[in-house]
Amino acid sequence: MKTTLFPVFTVAFLASCTMGPDFMPPDASAGMRWKNQVSSRGTSLPDAWWTLFGDAELTNLVNRSIAANHDIAAAKARLDTARALVGVDRSRLFPTLDVGAGATEARSSRATSGPGANLEGQRYRSSFDLAYELDLWGGNRRNLEAAEAEASSAEALLDAQRLGIATEVARQYFVLRGLDAQEEVLNETLASRQQSLDLEQTRTEAGLSDGLSTSRARTELELARNDLAGVRRQRGSAENALAVLCGTRPSDFKVASKSPVDKLPDIRPGLPAEVMVRRPDVRASLERLRAANARIGVAEAEFYPKISLTGSAGLEGIGTSDFLDWENRVLSLGTNLAAPLLDGGRRRSNYEASRSTFDEAMAGHRQTLLVALQEVEDALVDIKGLSASRNALEAALDSAGQTRALSGERYEKGLSSYLEVVDADRSVLSTRLALAQVKAQQRLSLAALAKALGGGWRSGK
Repeated sequence: MKTTLFPVFTVAFLASCTMGPDFMPPDASAGMRWKNQVSSRGTSLPDAWWTLFGDAELTNLVNRSIAANHDIAAAKARLDTARALVGVDRSRLFPTLDVGAGATEARSSRATSGPGANLEGQRYRSSFDLAYELDLWGGNRRNLEAAEAEASSAEALLDAQRLGIATEVARQYFVLRGLDAQEEVLNETLASRQQSLDLEQTRTEAGLSDGLSTSRARTELELARNDLAGVRRQRGSAENALAVLCGTRPSDFKVASKSPVDKLPDIRPGLPAEVMVRRPDVRASLERLRAANARIGVAEAEFYPKISLTGSAGLEGIGTSDFLDWENRVLSLGTNLAAPLLDGGRRRSNYEASRSTFDEAMAGHRQTLLVALQEVEDALVDIKGLSASRNALEAALDSAGQTRALSGERYEKGLSSYLEVVDADRSVLSTRLALAQVKAQQRLSLAALAKALGGGWRSGK
Protein backbone atom coordinates (compact mmCIF):
# COMPACT_ATOMS: atom_id res chain seq x y z
CA MET A 1 0.00 0.00 0.00
CA LYS A 2 2.86 2.37 0.77
CA THR A 3 4.33 1.55 -2.62
CA THR A 4 0.99 2.40 -4.25
CA LEU A 5 0.46 5.74 -2.50
CA PHE A 6 4.02 7.08 -2.78
CA PRO A 7 3.75 8.00 -6.49
CA VAL A 8 0.47 9.73 -5.79
CA PHE A 9 2.00 12.04 -3.21
CA THR A 10 5.00 12.58 -5.46
CA VAL A 11 2.72 13.68 -8.30
CA ALA A 12 0.77 15.90 -5.94
CA PHE A 13 3.94 17.57 -4.74
CA LEU A 14 5.55 18.06 -8.14
CA ALA A 15 2.49 18.87 -10.25
CA SER A 16 0.58 21.07 -7.80
CA CYS A 17 0.01 24.46 -9.38
CA THR A 18 -2.67 27.08 -9.76
CA MET A 19 -4.52 27.51 -13.03
CA GLY A 20 -5.66 30.86 -14.36
CA PRO A 21 -4.02 34.30 -14.38
CA ASP A 22 -2.88 35.94 -11.16
CA PHE A 23 -4.85 39.10 -10.51
CA MET A 24 -3.21 42.41 -11.44
CA PRO A 25 -5.26 45.49 -10.45
CA PRO A 26 -5.67 47.80 -13.42
CA ASP A 27 -3.80 51.08 -13.09
CA ALA A 28 -6.56 53.58 -13.80
CA SER A 29 -5.07 56.58 -11.99
CA ALA A 30 -2.27 57.43 -14.41
CA GLY A 31 -2.60 60.94 -15.78
CA MET A 32 -5.83 61.72 -13.90
CA ARG A 33 -6.44 65.30 -12.79
CA TRP A 34 -9.38 67.45 -11.81
CA LYS A 35 -10.97 69.61 -14.46
CA ASN A 36 -12.35 72.27 -12.13
CA GLN A 37 -9.71 72.40 -9.41
CA VAL A 38 -5.94 72.13 -9.13
CA SER A 39 -5.01 68.81 -7.54
CA SER A 40 -3.53 69.37 -4.09
CA ARG A 41 -3.55 67.86 -0.63
CA GLY A 42 -7.12 66.89 0.20
CA THR A 43 -9.25 67.13 3.31
CA SER A 44 -8.85 64.17 5.66
CA LEU A 45 -12.50 63.27 6.10
CA PRO A 46 -13.43 61.66 9.42
CA ASP A 47 -15.66 58.58 9.49
CA ALA A 48 -18.43 60.84 10.77
CA TRP A 49 -17.84 63.46 8.06
CA TRP A 50 -21.24 65.05 8.65
CA THR A 51 -19.94 66.47 11.96
CA LEU A 52 -17.95 68.95 9.86
CA PHE A 53 -21.19 70.92 9.40
CA GLY A 54 -21.38 71.65 13.14
CA ASP A 55 -25.06 70.66 13.52
CA ALA A 56 -25.73 68.39 16.49
CA GLU A 57 -29.21 67.45 15.26
CA LEU A 58 -27.83 66.35 11.89
CA THR A 59 -25.23 64.21 13.66
CA ASN A 60 -27.94 62.61 15.79
CA LEU A 61 -30.13 61.83 12.77
CA VAL A 62 -27.29 60.29 10.76
CA ASN A 63 -26.16 58.13 13.66
CA ARG A 64 -29.75 57.07 14.24
CA SER A 65 -30.24 56.14 10.59
CA ILE A 66 -27.04 54.08 10.40
CA ALA A 67 -28.11 52.15 13.50
CA ALA A 68 -31.73 51.54 12.45
CA ASN A 69 -31.94 51.71 8.65
CA HIS A 70 -33.29 48.50 7.14
CA ASP A 71 -31.26 48.76 3.92
CA ILE A 72 -28.08 48.82 6.00
CA ALA A 73 -29.33 45.82 7.99
CA ALA A 74 -29.86 43.94 4.71
CA ALA A 75 -26.34 44.86 3.55
CA LYS A 76 -24.92 43.54 6.84
CA ALA A 77 -26.78 40.27 6.31
CA ARG A 78 -25.34 39.98 2.79
CA LEU A 79 -21.86 40.50 4.23
CA ASP A 80 -22.45 37.77 6.84
CA THR A 81 -23.59 35.43 4.06
CA ALA A 82 -20.50 36.16 1.97
CA ARG A 83 -18.20 35.54 4.93
CA ALA A 84 -19.94 32.24 5.69
CA LEU A 85 -19.49 31.14 2.07
CA VAL A 86 -15.76 31.78 2.42
CA GLY A 87 -15.76 29.08 5.07
CA VAL A 88 -17.57 26.71 2.70
CA ASP A 89 -14.92 27.19 0.00
CA ARG A 90 -12.05 26.97 2.49
CA SER A 91 -13.32 23.61 3.70
CA ARG A 92 -12.65 22.11 0.25
CA LEU A 93 -8.92 22.41 0.93
CA PHE A 94 -9.12 19.89 3.80
CA PRO A 95 -10.04 16.21 4.09
CA THR A 96 -13.50 15.13 5.20
CA LEU A 97 -13.87 12.59 7.98
CA ASP A 98 -17.21 10.91 8.65
CA VAL A 99 -18.18 8.35 11.24
CA GLY A 100 -20.83 5.76 10.49
CA ALA A 101 -22.42 2.72 12.03
CA GLY A 102 -24.95 0.22 10.78
CA ALA A 103 -26.61 -3.09 11.44
CA THR A 104 -28.26 -5.38 8.89
CA GLU A 105 -30.17 -8.62 9.05
CA ALA A 106 -30.56 -10.71 5.89
CA ARG A 107 -31.73 -14.11 4.64
CA SER A 108 -30.08 -15.75 1.65
CA SER A 109 -31.57 -18.07 -0.92
CA ARG A 110 -30.91 -21.77 -0.33
CA ALA A 111 -30.45 -22.24 -4.04
CA THR A 112 -27.59 -19.74 -4.11
CA SER A 113 -26.11 -20.54 -0.69
CA GLY A 114 -25.69 -24.27 -1.07
CA PRO A 115 -26.66 -27.12 1.25
CA GLY A 116 -25.98 -26.71 4.92
CA ALA A 117 -25.35 -22.98 4.72
CA ASN A 118 -26.72 -20.62 7.32
CA LEU A 119 -29.44 -18.73 5.47
CA GLU A 120 -30.04 -16.05 8.09
CA GLY A 121 -27.49 -13.76 9.66
CA GLN A 122 -26.67 -10.35 11.03
CA ARG A 123 -23.88 -7.96 10.14
CA TYR A 124 -22.65 -5.01 12.21
CA ARG A 125 -20.26 -2.30 11.01
CA SER A 126 -18.72 0.88 12.48
CA SER A 127 -16.11 2.91 10.65
CA PHE A 128 -14.38 6.22 10.11
CA ASP A 129 -14.38 7.25 6.44
CA LEU A 130 -11.79 9.67 5.11
CA ALA A 131 -11.90 11.43 1.71
CA TYR A 132 -9.58 14.04 0.26
CA GLU A 133 -9.38 15.47 -3.25
CA LEU A 134 -5.91 16.69 -4.15
CA ASP A 135 -6.02 20.28 -5.36
CA LEU A 136 -3.45 19.61 -8.06
CA TRP A 137 -4.46 22.45 -10.36
CA GLY A 138 -5.50 25.02 -7.76
CA GLY A 139 -9.21 25.01 -8.61
CA ASN A 140 -10.19 24.94 -4.93
CA ARG A 141 -7.69 27.65 -4.08
CA ARG A 142 -9.10 29.83 -6.87
CA ASN A 143 -12.59 29.16 -5.53
CA LEU A 144 -11.46 30.37 -2.11
CA GLU A 145 -9.81 33.42 -3.67
CA ALA A 146 -13.05 34.29 -5.45
CA ALA A 147 -15.11 33.82 -2.29
CA GLU A 148 -12.77 36.05 -0.26
CA ALA A 149 -12.96 38.73 -2.97
CA GLU A 150 -16.74 38.55 -2.97
CA ALA A 151 -16.76 38.92 0.81
CA SER A 152 -14.50 41.98 0.50
CA SER A 153 -16.85 43.34 -2.14
CA ALA A 154 -19.83 42.83 0.18
CA GLU A 155 -17.93 44.66 2.93
CA ALA A 156 -17.21 47.58 0.61
CA LEU A 157 -20.85 47.64 -0.48
CA LEU A 158 -21.87 47.85 3.18
CA ASP A 159 -19.62 50.90 3.50
CA ALA A 160 -21.22 52.29 0.33
CA GLN A 161 -24.68 51.69 1.79
CA ARG A 162 -23.75 53.50 4.99
CA LEU A 163 -22.25 56.35 3.01
CA GLY A 164 -25.33 56.58 0.79
CA ILE A 165 -27.74 56.59 3.75
CA ALA A 166 -25.68 59.18 5.63
CA THR A 167 -25.59 61.41 2.55
CA GLU A 168 -29.31 61.04 1.92
CA VAL A 169 -30.08 61.92 5.55
CA ALA A 170 -27.85 64.99 5.22
CA ARG A 171 -29.51 65.90 1.93
CA GLN A 172 -33.05 65.65 3.28
CA TYR A 173 -32.03 67.49 6.45
CA PHE A 174 -30.47 70.36 4.50
CA VAL A 175 -33.57 70.54 2.29
CA LEU A 176 -35.71 70.70 5.44
CA ARG A 177 -33.60 73.41 7.05
CA GLY A 178 -33.58 75.39 3.79
CA LEU A 179 -37.37 75.25 3.83
CA ASP A 180 -37.31 76.39 7.47
CA ALA A 181 -35.31 79.43 6.35
CA GLN A 182 -37.82 80.13 3.57
CA GLU A 183 -40.69 79.73 6.02
CA GLU A 184 -39.05 82.27 8.32
CA VAL A 185 -38.79 84.73 5.41
CA LEU A 186 -42.41 84.15 4.42
CA ASN A 187 -43.67 84.60 7.98
CA GLU A 188 -41.88 87.94 8.19
CA THR A 189 -43.32 88.85 4.77
CA LEU A 190 -46.83 87.88 5.89
CA ALA A 191 -46.55 90.09 8.97
CA SER A 192 -45.30 93.00 6.85
CA ARG A 193 -47.99 92.56 4.20
CA GLN A 194 -50.69 92.26 6.82
CA GLN A 195 -49.56 95.61 8.19
CA SER A 196 -49.63 97.07 4.66
CA LEU A 197 -53.15 95.72 4.09
CA ASP A 198 -54.36 97.17 7.40
CA LEU A 199 -52.84 100.54 6.49
CA GLU A 200 -54.39 100.60 3.03
CA GLN A 201 -57.79 99.62 4.42
CA THR A 202 -57.53 102.52 6.87
CA ARG A 203 -56.61 104.89 4.04
CA THR A 204 -59.53 103.63 1.94
CA GLU A 205 -62.00 104.05 4.80
CA ALA A 206 -60.69 107.57 5.32
CA GLY A 207 -61.23 108.39 1.66
CA LEU A 208 -57.52 108.79 0.95
CA SER A 209 -57.47 105.88 -1.50
CA ASP A 210 -59.81 104.48 -4.12
CA GLY A 211 -59.45 100.89 -2.88
CA LEU A 212 -57.10 99.73 -5.65
CA SER A 213 -54.11 99.76 -3.30
CA THR A 214 -56.12 97.77 -0.75
CA SER A 215 -56.96 95.14 -3.35
CA ARG A 216 -53.32 94.86 -4.40
CA ALA A 217 -52.17 94.57 -0.79
CA ARG A 218 -54.66 91.77 -0.16
CA THR A 219 -53.49 89.97 -3.33
CA GLU A 220 -49.87 90.13 -2.23
CA LEU A 221 -50.81 88.84 1.23
CA GLU A 222 -52.65 85.83 -0.19
CA LEU A 223 -49.82 85.07 -2.62
CA ALA A 224 -47.40 84.98 0.32
CA ARG A 225 -49.77 82.60 2.13
CA ASN A 226 -49.79 80.37 -0.94
CA ASP A 227 -45.99 80.35 -0.99
CA LEU A 228 -45.95 79.45 2.70
CA ALA A 229 -48.36 76.55 2.15
CA GLY A 230 -46.10 75.20 -0.60
CA VAL A 231 -43.02 75.44 1.60
CA ARG A 232 -44.79 73.63 4.46
CA ARG A 233 -45.92 70.88 2.08
CA GLN A 234 -42.35 70.33 0.86
CA ARG A 235 -41.07 70.35 4.44
CA GLY A 236 -43.55 67.64 5.38
CA SER A 237 -42.28 65.44 2.56
CA ALA A 238 -38.66 65.95 3.63
CA GLU A 239 -39.54 65.12 7.23
CA ASN A 240 -41.31 61.93 6.16
CA ALA A 241 -38.29 60.90 4.08
CA LEU A 242 -36.06 61.40 7.13
CA ALA A 243 -38.38 59.19 9.19
CA VAL A 244 -38.06 56.30 6.74
CA LEU A 245 -34.28 56.73 6.55
CA CYS A 246 -34.17 56.50 10.34
CA GLY A 247 -36.22 53.29 10.27
CA THR A 248 -39.37 54.66 11.91
CA ARG A 249 -42.94 55.50 10.96
CA PRO A 250 -43.54 59.07 9.75
CA SER A 251 -46.36 59.44 12.28
CA ASP A 252 -43.86 58.86 15.11
CA PHE A 253 -41.21 61.24 13.79
CA LYS A 254 -40.83 65.00 14.19
CA VAL A 255 -38.08 67.52 13.50
CA ALA A 256 -38.69 70.89 15.14
CA SER A 257 -38.34 73.99 12.98
CA LYS A 258 -35.27 76.15 13.49
CA SER A 259 -32.89 78.32 11.51
CA PRO A 260 -30.17 76.34 9.73
CA VAL A 261 -26.57 76.35 10.95
CA ASP A 262 -24.75 78.59 8.49
CA LYS A 263 -21.36 76.88 8.89
CA LEU A 264 -19.85 75.62 5.63
CA PRO A 265 -16.87 73.24 5.99
CA ASP A 266 -13.89 73.51 3.68
CA ILE A 267 -13.68 70.15 1.88
CA ARG A 268 -10.93 69.71 -0.71
CA PRO A 269 -10.84 66.67 -3.02
CA GLY A 270 -7.10 66.01 -3.03
CA LEU A 271 -5.65 63.81 -5.76
CA PRO A 272 -7.90 61.68 -8.00
CA ALA A 273 -5.89 58.57 -7.14
CA GLU A 274 -6.68 59.09 -3.44
CA VAL A 275 -10.39 59.25 -4.22
CA MET A 276 -10.22 56.02 -6.21
CA VAL A 277 -8.71 54.20 -3.24
CA ARG A 278 -11.16 55.66 -0.73
CA ARG A 279 -14.49 55.26 -2.51
CA PRO A 280 -16.26 52.08 -1.35
CA ASP A 281 -18.05 51.51 -4.65
CA VAL A 282 -14.69 51.53 -6.46
CA ARG A 283 -13.30 49.06 -3.92
CA ALA A 284 -16.34 46.83 -4.39
CA SER A 285 -15.96 46.97 -8.15
CA LEU A 286 -12.28 46.04 -7.90
CA GLU A 287 -13.06 43.05 -5.66
CA ARG A 288 -15.73 41.86 -8.10
CA LEU A 289 -13.07 42.01 -10.81
CA ARG A 290 -10.71 40.01 -8.59
CA ALA A 291 -13.39 37.35 -8.06
CA ALA A 292 -14.11 37.12 -11.80
CA ASN A 293 -10.39 36.67 -12.46
CA ALA A 294 -10.21 33.81 -9.95
CA ARG A 295 -13.23 32.10 -11.56
CA ILE A 296 -11.18 31.80 -14.76
CA GLY A 297 -8.72 29.58 -12.87
CA VAL A 298 -11.59 27.49 -11.49
CA ALA A 299 -12.94 26.90 -14.99
CA GLU A 300 -9.47 26.11 -16.39
CA ALA A 301 -8.76 23.55 -13.68
CA GLU A 302 -11.79 21.55 -14.82
CA PHE A 303 -9.87 20.50 -17.97
CA TYR A 304 -7.34 18.43 -15.97
CA PRO A 305 -7.55 15.09 -14.15
CA LYS A 306 -8.67 14.86 -10.53
CA ILE A 307 -7.08 12.56 -7.97
CA SER A 308 -8.77 11.77 -4.69
CA LEU A 309 -7.68 9.69 -1.72
CA THR A 310 -10.09 7.57 0.28
CA GLY A 311 -9.68 5.64 3.46
CA SER A 312 -11.88 3.71 5.82
CA ALA A 313 -11.12 2.08 9.16
CA GLY A 314 -13.40 0.43 11.67
CA LEU A 315 -14.92 -2.77 12.97
CA GLU A 316 -17.16 -5.30 11.28
CA GLY A 317 -18.75 -8.44 12.70
CA ILE A 318 -21.67 -10.84 12.56
CA GLY A 319 -22.57 -10.64 16.20
CA THR A 320 -22.60 -8.19 19.07
CA SER A 321 -20.74 -10.31 21.59
CA ASP A 322 -17.38 -10.16 19.85
CA PHE A 323 -17.92 -7.00 17.79
CA LEU A 324 -15.21 -5.04 19.58
CA ASP A 325 -12.56 -7.72 19.14
CA TRP A 326 -9.36 -6.47 17.50
CA GLU A 327 -9.59 -9.29 14.98
CA ASN A 328 -12.78 -7.73 13.57
CA ARG A 329 -10.97 -4.59 12.42
CA VAL A 330 -11.27 -3.51 8.79
CA LEU A 331 -9.10 -1.07 6.86
CA SER A 332 -9.06 0.19 3.28
CA LEU A 333 -7.02 2.84 1.52
CA GLY A 334 -7.36 3.83 -2.11
CA THR A 335 -6.89 6.40 -4.81
CA ASN A 336 -9.26 7.46 -7.55
CA LEU A 337 -8.37 9.14 -10.81
CA ALA A 338 -10.95 10.89 -12.98
CA ALA A 339 -9.94 12.50 -16.26
CA PRO A 340 -12.34 14.34 -18.58
CA LEU A 341 -12.88 12.87 -22.03
CA LEU A 342 -16.20 13.91 -23.54
CA ASP A 343 -18.60 16.43 -22.02
CA GLY A 344 -20.33 17.94 -25.05
CA GLY A 345 -18.31 21.16 -24.77
CA ARG A 346 -19.48 21.97 -21.23
CA ARG A 347 -16.03 22.74 -19.83
CA ARG A 348 -15.03 24.83 -22.83
CA SER A 349 -18.27 26.83 -22.66
CA ASN A 350 -17.85 27.34 -18.92
CA TYR A 351 -14.30 28.61 -19.47
CA GLU A 352 -15.41 31.01 -22.19
CA ALA A 353 -18.21 32.24 -19.91
CA SER A 354 -15.70 32.94 -17.13
CA ARG A 355 -13.58 34.99 -19.54
CA SER A 356 -16.62 36.96 -20.68
CA THR A 357 -17.65 37.53 -17.06
CA PHE A 358 -14.19 38.97 -16.38
CA ASP A 359 -14.48 41.27 -19.40
CA GLU A 360 -17.87 42.42 -18.12
CA ALA A 361 -16.45 43.08 -14.65
CA MET A 362 -13.55 45.03 -16.19
CA ALA A 363 -15.94 47.21 -18.20
CA GLY A 364 -18.05 47.76 -15.10
CA HIS A 365 -14.99 48.73 -13.08
CA ARG A 366 -13.88 51.27 -15.66
CA GLN A 367 -17.39 52.73 -15.77
CA THR A 368 -17.41 52.97 -11.97
CA LEU A 369 -14.16 54.95 -12.11
CA LEU A 370 -15.62 57.36 -14.66
CA VAL A 371 -18.80 57.87 -12.64
CA ALA A 372 -16.70 58.50 -9.51
CA LEU A 373 -14.71 61.19 -11.29
CA GLN A 374 -17.87 62.73 -12.71
CA GLU A 375 -19.52 62.95 -9.28
CA VAL A 376 -16.51 64.78 -7.84
CA GLU A 377 -16.35 67.15 -10.82
CA ASP A 378 -20.12 67.84 -10.62
CA ALA A 379 -19.85 68.66 -6.92
CA LEU A 380 -16.88 70.98 -7.52
CA VAL A 381 -18.75 72.79 -10.30
CA ASP A 382 -21.81 73.20 -8.06
CA ILE A 383 -19.79 74.50 -5.13
CA LYS A 384 -17.99 77.07 -7.29
CA GLY A 385 -21.16 78.20 -9.07
CA LEU A 386 -23.25 78.38 -5.89
CA SER A 387 -20.60 80.50 -4.19
CA ALA A 388 -20.80 83.00 -7.06
CA SER A 389 -24.62 82.90 -6.94
CA ARG A 390 -24.64 83.57 -3.21
CA ASN A 391 -22.38 86.60 -3.59
CA ALA A 392 -24.59 87.97 -6.36
CA LEU A 393 -27.81 87.40 -4.40
CA GLU A 394 -26.42 89.02 -1.26
CA ALA A 395 -25.51 92.09 -3.33
CA ALA A 396 -28.93 92.01 -5.02
CA LEU A 397 -30.67 91.80 -1.64
CA ASP A 398 -28.88 94.95 -0.43
CA SER A 399 -29.96 96.75 -3.58
CA ALA A 400 -33.54 95.42 -3.37
CA GLY A 401 -33.79 96.59 0.24
CA GLN A 402 -32.72 100.08 -0.73
CA THR A 403 -35.22 100.08 -3.59
CA ARG A 404 -37.98 98.96 -1.22
CA ALA A 405 -37.17 101.75 1.24
CA LEU A 406 -37.04 104.43 -1.50
CA SER A 407 -40.29 103.28 -3.12
CA GLY A 408 -42.00 103.41 0.28
CA GLU A 409 -40.83 106.97 0.82
CA ARG A 410 -41.96 108.00 -2.65
CA TYR A 411 -45.38 106.43 -2.09
CA GLU A 412 -45.81 108.20 1.25
CA LYS A 413 -45.02 111.52 -0.44
CA GLY A 414 -47.42 110.80 -3.28
CA LEU A 415 -44.68 110.67 -5.89
CA SER A 416 -45.45 107.12 -7.04
CA SER A 417 -48.24 104.56 -7.04
CA TYR A 418 -48.62 101.62 -4.69
CA LEU A 419 -47.68 99.35 -7.61
CA GLU A 420 -44.07 100.55 -7.30
CA VAL A 421 -44.07 99.51 -3.65
CA VAL A 422 -45.52 96.12 -4.56
CA ASP A 423 -42.86 95.50 -7.20
CA ALA A 424 -40.07 96.45 -4.80
CA ASP A 425 -41.53 94.23 -2.10
CA ARG A 426 -41.75 91.30 -4.51
CA SER A 427 -38.09 91.76 -5.43
CA VAL A 428 -37.04 91.66 -1.78
CA LEU A 429 -39.11 88.52 -1.14
CA SER A 430 -37.92 86.62 -4.22
CA THR A 431 -34.29 87.52 -3.52
CA ARG A 432 -34.50 86.44 0.12
CA LEU A 433 -36.12 83.15 -0.88
CA ALA A 434 -33.53 82.56 -3.60
CA LEU A 435 -30.73 83.29 -1.15
CA ALA A 436 -32.16 80.78 1.35
CA GLN A 437 -32.35 78.18 -1.42
CA VAL A 438 -28.76 78.81 -2.53
CA LYS A 439 -27.49 78.48 1.04
CA ALA A 440 -29.28 75.13 1.31
CA GLN A 441 -27.85 74.09 -2.06
CA GLN A 442 -24.35 74.91 -0.85
CA ARG A 443 -24.75 72.49 2.04
CA LEU A 444 -26.22 69.90 -0.32
CA SER A 445 -23.28 70.23 -2.69
CA LEU A 446 -20.75 69.87 0.11
CA ALA A 447 -22.52 66.70 1.28
CA ALA A 448 -22.46 65.43 -2.32
CA LEU A 449 -18.73 66.18 -2.48
CA ALA A 450 -18.12 64.25 0.76
CA LYS A 451 -19.99 61.29 -0.70
CA ALA A 452 -18.16 61.57 -4.04
CA LEU A 453 -14.84 61.51 -2.17
CA GLY A 454 -15.85 58.28 -0.45
CA GLY A 455 -16.62 59.68 2.99
CA GLY A 456 -14.25 58.61 5.73
CA TRP A 457 -14.66 54.83 5.53
CA ARG A 458 -11.75 52.59 4.72
CA SER A 459 -11.63 48.92 3.79
CA GLY A 460 -11.81 46.67 6.84
CA LYS A 461 -13.89 48.95 9.05
